[in-house]
Amino acid sequence: MTLRRASEAFLQPWEPTWPPDGASIAAFQRRRAQVKEDWHAQTGYGFLIFSRDGREMLGGITLSNVRQGVARTGSLGYWVGAASARHGYMTEAVRCVLDYSFGVLQLHRVEAACLPANEASRGLLLKCGFREEGLAREYLKINGRWCDHVTFGILHGDPRPGVASLQT
Repeated sequence: MTLRRASEAFLQPWEPTWPPDGASIAAFQRRRAQVKEDWHAQTGYGFLIFSRDGREMLGGITLSNVRQGVARTGSLGYWVGAASARHGYMTEAVRCVLDYSFGVLQLHRVEAACLPANEASRGLLLKCGFREEGLAREYLKINGRWCDHVTFGILHGDPRPGVASLQT
């Protein structure tokens, strides 16, 4: 995983501690197997983000913890390589995953969370129509320590800037 390795210093402040082989082909293959298992179980959907010409991988985005029934919700997570950050790629990817979540999967709600200091991630979520909902204390273990996260949510019927209104 050349992209992850090249972006390690950029990504590590915002992510769980990487295993020793976290940027290796073996780690990528483990992740790929987990995504495939989650997809078949209909509990998670992972996607890689590529340049429009398909020649360059830019990052990844995942809809995880998908629950149907009375909840009909999932959690959004994403990462982008350092060289591709703040170029609009992740905005487009989030919008695509929201289309998939609300259209194909018929979810009612998608949640996301980020570290309070991650202004780029906060801005991305707000730009895509998420609403800030609160602070989850010690929500995830990031880079070796439990960290508070700002939580966000978007509902199927919420307006999504840059996307035609969906009628339910």
